[in-house]
Amino acid sequence: MRLLLDTQALIWSLANPGRLSTAAADALENYDNEVLVSVVSPWEIAIKTALDKLSPIDDLEFQLDEKRFELLPISLSHAGAVAFLPHHHRDPFDRMLIAQAQVERVTLVTSDQEIRRYPISIFPAA
Repeated sequence: MRLLLDTQALIWSLANPGRLSTAAADALENYDNEVLVSVVSPWEIAIKTALDKLSPIDDLEFQLDEKRFELLPISLSHAGAVAFLPHHHRDPFDRMLIAQAQVERVTLVTSDQEIRRYPISIFPAA
């Protein structure tokens, strides 16, 4: 299975794994699964850290490597897909994650109920 973590699921997996459901934690640890992290997530974390809304995550690149999470860049097709999304969700970071999930045909790991309104595969994070 190909999984794309939303930012909250990424933070939980690194800083508070107990917040993840057992099924989500097992899926992230299963080496048969490909776990992706969009570059949107470190960007969102950096912005929210600068605004004092989040604590910084130390050695993010090292932690991603250690957990064998792969970075997913933003492509032109991802950016273009955002234009065609219904406006169920206004968060630009989440909208990009939704577009990436559609374009890449991956399952988005999230606990965000609004995202369920989009026609993508969802794996509950909590």
